Amino acid sequence: MKNIFGILFFLVAFITCKKAEKTTIVNISDRKIMVNNSPYFIKGICYHPVPKGSDKRSFTNLNQDLVLMQEAGINTIRVYEPIEEISVLNKIDAAGIKVIIGFGYNQNGKNDILSGTFINYVNQFKNHNAILMWELGNEYNYHPEWFKDDIKNWYKVMNNAAKIIKENDKNHPTTTAHGDLPNTLALEMSNNIDVWGMNVYRWDNPTSIFKEWEAVSKKPMYLSEAGGDSYMLIEKVGYHKGFNEKAQADATKNVLQSVFTNQEICNGITLFSFTDGWWKAGNNNTQDIGGWAPNSSGVPYDGTPNEEFWGIVDINRNKKLAFDVVKNQYLTKSN
Repeated sequence: MKNIFGILFFLVAFITCKKAEKTTIVNISDRKIMVNNSPYFIKGICYHPVPKGSDKRSFTNLNQDLVLMQEAGINTIRVYEPIEEISVLNKIDAAGIKVIIGFGYNQNGKNDILSGTFINYVNQFKNHNAILMWELGNEYNYHPEWFKDDIKNWYKVMNNAAKIIKENDKNHPTTTAHGDLPNTLALEMSNNIDVWGMNVYRWDNPTSIFKEWEAVSKKPMYLSEAGGDSYMLIEKVGYHKGFNEKAQADATKNVLQSVFTNQEICNGITLFSFTDGWWKAGNNNTQDIGGWAPNSSGVPYDGTPNEEFWGIVDINRNKKLAFDVVKNQYLTKSN
């Protein structure tokens, strides 16, 4: 009897693994992202779960997080560093969610672009069903100082890394998270980028960027970051100073409505972000006011990115008002 149960357990595990490793073909057609020949609209969230008191990502709350994501209609998560645990990717896939995997430039030789180890990760996981796209860098155009004060050095590295990915994986597009609209230099030097993600903070209305993008490129784009935080540093435009869920909820609603209204150009959004991050400013055991992000004066509605207050759920996974806004938009709007 024990042997029978052992065999059954092995078969279930084998089938689950094979299902997760089923190759999903993701490509682009004109301005659209296609998954297995069907248009795919990103109803996403940025996900970097750092527990209270820590500054390192942990998937301890993954099961609870996935249930909440499913409730909100989220179909895509964007992560800032690769997920090495196959069990985590399997759970994400089982929840019907796909992942945009981000690679940093210099991560001390671990799955990074500088060392070239990113391609080892690509080859290890390129057949996993959860993978949507491979992302290179996160708004590095704001940091030429990382590249000998010449941003062209980054564009060369990024474009070459994208070329290497395309040579090794024919089934998933390359992307990047660019700070706002890429200029002519970025576009000319980055022909191997298939889909342009853009971190856009233009108050609560990113609509203008879609026309701007249409005028400069025929490639697909999506908003890799946008949204608002739940703290007002000052009283402004009718929103009171201090913790303010309504300000975040209103900004989130307006941003998402803009995205859904412009689907002919925009392929969706990974809203920033899923959970509050107490590690970003001050004491990791407390939620601190402040924090700093470059080129972020367009953050609604106080012009200040209070970095530890961006979650649609708090660090204990209590839903904020913005959670219901996301749920309403993602579940009721067609794509």
